[in-house]
Amino acid sequence: MKFTRFLHGSAKSKKKKIKWGILKGDTIEVISGSPFSEWKRTGVEIKDYDVQFLSPCNPSKIVCIGLNYQEHIDELEMEAPDEPLLFMKPSSSILGPEEYIVKPSICQKLDYEAELAAIIGKEARKISPEEVKHHVLGYTCFNDVTARDIQRKDGQWTRAKSFDTFAPVGPVMKTDIDPNNLKIELILNDKVMQSSSTSNMIFKMEELISFVSSVMTLYPQDIIATGTPPRVGGMGIGDVVEVVIEEIGVLRNYVTEEE
Repeated sequence: MKFTRFLHGSAKSKKKKIKWGILKGDTIEVISGSPFSEWKRTGVEIKDYDVQFLSPCNPSKIVCIGLNYQEHIDELEMEAPDEPLLFMKPSSSILGPEEYIVKPSICQKLDYEAELAAIIGKEARKISPEEVKHHVLGYTCFNDVTARDIQRKDGQWTRAKSFDTFAPVGPVMKTDIDPNNLKIELILNDKVMQSSSTSNMIFKMEELISFVSSVMTLYPQDIIATGTPPRVGGMGIGDVVEVVIEEIGVLRNYVTEEE
């Protein structure tokens, strides 16, 4: 299933409400409750063009993996890590589909990084790789937006990865797929800039989430972003950037300047 979280209001209502549903083609079946707890089908269906898609979850934290594709490591002229390399983004950096990535005025080089992300469905602490499938609810598209010049200046990654709008995610949360064998692309202004497969990840999904859970407790709705393939590059004001992942869909955002 493709779970989606969205804003919707009737023609008579002036205030839109956040709702959950299951995306089927261009139609959303509204559900009561949440995929992270108990939910039921309502039988109510609405067209996707009548809603505003939101990020598919509200995480307490966003855990990211660095240097998880060998070709990306090679282009950076770095050494592959012996263990998954962890860093984090704050929940305040979350951005939904079709929204604007804001380029900070102090940033001279704003980069895209297409990634597959897992969304935790059940609390996880020190779980084995074999147990991971019982703790992940689904998978989604993620763009690890980075102020590259600030990253190089600081020597560590927190500030460069943490600006508001630097974690676009969505548009849906897809269940029941093999996360280790999905085509992943980054398209900038209709041109393919990154193209790879999650089968090229150094650390596979089960190993990654097990490793993260050995460090910190993972809660429902937390996001684990799994690293980017090679050929990351820059974005400019007015650009349209899309993360496209097989079986999940298209996460589209736009780049604007800071006011």
